[in-house]
Amino acid sequence: MKLLIANRGEIAIRIARTARRMGIPTVAVYSEADRDAEFLRHADEAFGIGPAEPKASYLNVDRILEVAKISRATLVHPGYGFLSERPHFVRACEAAGIGFVGPTAENMEVMGDKIRARETCDRLGVPRVPGSKGAVASASEARAVAEQIGFPVLLKAAAGGGGKGMRRVDRPEDVSAAFDGATREALGAFGDGALYVEKYILNPHHIEVQVFGDGKGGALHLGERECSIQRRHQKVWEEAPSPLMERFSEKREALFVSALRIVQSLKYRGAGTLEFVADEEGRCYFLEMNTRLQVEHPVTEWVTGVDLVGWQIELATGKWKSPPLSDGGVPRRGAAIEARLYAEDPHSFLPAPGKLAQITLPTGPFVRSDSAYSEPGTVPVYYDPMISKVSVWGGTREEACGRMRVALSETRAEAPRSPRGDRLGGLRTNLDFLRRIAAHPQVLSGDTSTSLISDHPELTAERVWSEGSSAMVIAAAIFESSHSAASTGGVWIRTASQEGLRP
Repeated sequence: MKLLIANRGEIAIRIARTARRMGIPTVAVYSEADRDAEFLRHADEAFGIGPAEPKASYLNVDRILEVAKISRATLVHPGYGFLSERPHFVRACEAAGIGFVGPTAENMEVMGDKIRARETCDRLGVPRVPGSKGAVASASEARAVAEQIGFPVLLKAAAGGGGKGMRRVDRPEDVSAAFDGATREALGAFGDGALYVEKYILNPHHIEVQVFGDGKGGALHLGERECSIQRRHQKVWEEAPSPLMERFSEKREALFVSALRIVQSLKYRGAGTLEFVADEEGRCYFLEMNTRLQVEHPVTEWVTGVDLVGWQIELATGKWKSPPLSDGGVPRRGAAIEARLYAEDPHSFLPAPGKLAQITLPTGPFVRSDSAYSEPGTVPVYYDPMISKVSVWGGTREEACGRMRVALSETRAEAPRSPRGDRLGGLRTNLDFLRRIAAHPQVLSGDTSTSLISDHPELTAERVWSEGSSAMVIAAAIFESSHSAASTGGVWIRTASQEGLRP
């Protein structure tokens, strides 16, 4: 048995580590931009697959399968992104006699098409956000639906995700321009301009349920995550369990029932995530399903003790057995939080890749860093600019928040400096931004929604937060939390003028 990892960066390292634990040799593939990337050192073999552009390398099915044949790999794990939700890749693997670690092509086709996914929910009686039954053919039809369900609404691309091809519309007279703009963006991003209309839930919470199916109708859930803290419809902070759903135990159980109903009806195979939007009363409405491992899977692993990648591989090799169930789910303990460290402008949230001269990742009890870097390198311009995911576990949410503040205060990710101390190159990170989130009163109380960042411009105000000052403020917040200080065994302060840390 040999596993080819059809991905790069931190997720390639994550998969390789589990495979090594299981005694399975691994094969890495890399583009020209990743010739010296750290993830290659975690695999037993590595093969170049083409130029830096994804279409010529990480999306090149023929080249990846050619490497699988040369290396005699018997399994392919797609990670997330790239080919992870492409039915044609699954079928190509099957035609080549190679096992695919993930759902079936049919699973992807049903739930990857948002219109079909909504139809599935209607058939199963799963609540979904009010809106059009299918794609709308014109701006006038979109307006009619919007007036029927009430403004504000969202126009959303039927074929996509990640906020692309999406527009919020608050007034009837704005529908036409929003429709045209969303259609153009959807065509450019997905090659499909179809849109549907959905009611915009005010002060929404983004709730998702991690599920796992055996491909025969058996399924279980591993609890929920809250991913409400987002910028540009992209998550930056995730938690398990959800602070919102902790207050509504009956509605949470109904949420799990809905998730399992969908998974069982599909005879879903492997790991997947059902995404819901929830209002302030804990009422959850289906949004979409991601038929793959999620970026934020570490927080679920923290609270369940389950190696989700290990389960994926076991199922693909016929060695997975359903664990003991507790009301259809895996027992969970404590609380976990993940923060995503990106190479991006912390004020505009636009990618800012470049040379990474210093990287220091946090360590300590119940701290995990899933990173593509452990030493200086380059964040390429061609791919997602995530540098690392920092995640922590605590016996309580309060303890997890304190541990995250400490972990972020210890993290460093910097561009080179000139002799005068000025930054060189384009690399910037959102590290200070994450530190501000970790100290924000609403985050500490669990009172967050997807509008948190837009409602609090001070989180991204450059004039208020300079390098060094943010670390001092975070350290002060840690000091004020006696529970966190007791949990971490002390307070450490970093200032811009110091070379190291001092107690």
